[in-house]
Amino acid sequence: MARPAKLTLWLLLGLVLVLHLVGLEWVARRREGLSLLEAMAPPMYTRLLQPAEPPPVVAEAVPPPAPKPKPRPTVAIKPRPKASEPKEVAKPDPAPEPPPQVAEALPEPPPYEPGLTDVEMPALAPQAAASAAAVPASAPASSAAAVAGATWPADTRLSYQLGGEFRGGPLYGDAQVQWQRNEDRYQVRLDVEVKFLAKQTMTSQGEVTPGGLMPRAYEEYRPGKRRAAKFGDEFVTLDNGKTTPRPPGMQDTVSQFVDLAHRFATGRDVLEVGRVITLPLGRPGAVDHWTYDVVEKEILRTPKLGAVEAFHLKPRPIANARGNIYAEMWFAPSLQYLPVRIQVRMGDVDYLDLIVEKIEQ
Repeated sequence: MARPAKLTLWLLLGLVLVLHLVGLEWVARRREGLSLLEAMAPPMYTRLLQPAEPPPVVAEAVPPPAPKPKPRPTVAIKPRPKASEPKEVAKPDPAPEPPPQVAEALPEPPPYEPGLTDVEMPALAPQAAASAAAVPASAPASSAAAVAGATWPADTRLSYQLGGEFRGGPLYGDAQVQWQRNEDRYQVRLDVEVKFLAKQTMTSQGEVTPGGLMPRAYEEYRPGKRRAAKFGDEFVTLDNGKTTPRPPGMQDTVSQFVDLAHRFATGRDVLEVGRVITLPLGRPGAVDHWTYDVVEKEILRTPKLGAVEAFHLKPRPIANARGNIYAEMWFAPSLQYLPVRIQVRMGDVDYLDLIVEKIEQ
C-alpha cells in the first residue's frame, strides 16, 4: 500500500510543477503583449520627395534682456531737533503753472465706400503706428516660436538600403523610418530587418510642442523581448521600474531623428561644420547626455536619389556607458534636413549602415 501512495504523491508534485511552469509562461506572454503605445492610423503617401534647394533658414528672434533697474537716490537723514528748539515747518513748493493747451488735430476719417465692412475699411496710419509701438518686445519671439511649432514635415516614410558587417561577414537588409503627426500627437517608428539574422522595431510616441517633440513613451521590440520607458513631466520610468529626473529637451533613440531635422530647418540649431549639439536621450536603461560634433560636409551617393550633400554628426563618448553601441547621422538640407544616412556602430568593427533609397510624403 505504501508504494501506490508514494507514486500518487510524485504524480501530484509533477502536476503542480507543470501547472506552475505553464502559469509562468502565460504571465510572460501577457507581459510581452502589454504596450505603452497607442494605435495610430497608418498615413497615406502621395508623392516622392526629390532633392531641392532648401529655403533660407531664419533663426528665431530672441527677446532683448530686460534693462537693469536704476539705483534709487540716497536721501540724507536730518538730525532730529532738540526739545527746546522750535520745529521747522516745511513750506510747500509753489504749484507749477500748467502748460498752454494746444488743440490736437484729429486725422480725417477715410471716405465711406458702400459695400465695405469694418474689417475691409483701410486703417488710419496714426492708429497703426500707435498699435505697432504698443506691441511688447517679446512679441517677435513668441510669434517665431508659434511659427516654428507649425513647420513640422508632413507624414514621411524614409526607406533605407541596409548594409554593414558583423563578426567578419557582410550584412544585408532594409530599414524604414516613419514619421506621422495627428494634431499635437506624433509617432516616430524605426523598423530594421537584417536578412537571415534579426528584426527590431523602435517606436516613440508623444506630443508636438512649439519647443520641439516631447516623448511620452518609447519601446524597443524584437521577437520574444520588449523593453520600454515611460516619460512623465518630471520623471522617467525605466524598464526596470526605477525612476530618474527628466532633463529639459529630452528625446529618445528615434525621436531625435525628426527633432534634430526640425531644429536645423527652423534655425534653432545651425547645421554647419564645427558646431556642437547637446541632447539628452531617454532609453529603457537610463537617461544619458549626448554631445554631437558636426565633423564634416560630405557628398553621399544614394541608390536612387543621386548625389546628396549632407552634414555628418558624430557623437562623443558618454560617461558611464553601458555598452559600445552608438549612432552617427547625416542630415541633408536639400531633403528637408532629414537623416539620409544612419550608421549604427557596434564596437570597432561591427556596424549597420543605412543609406536612403526613397522618401515618401
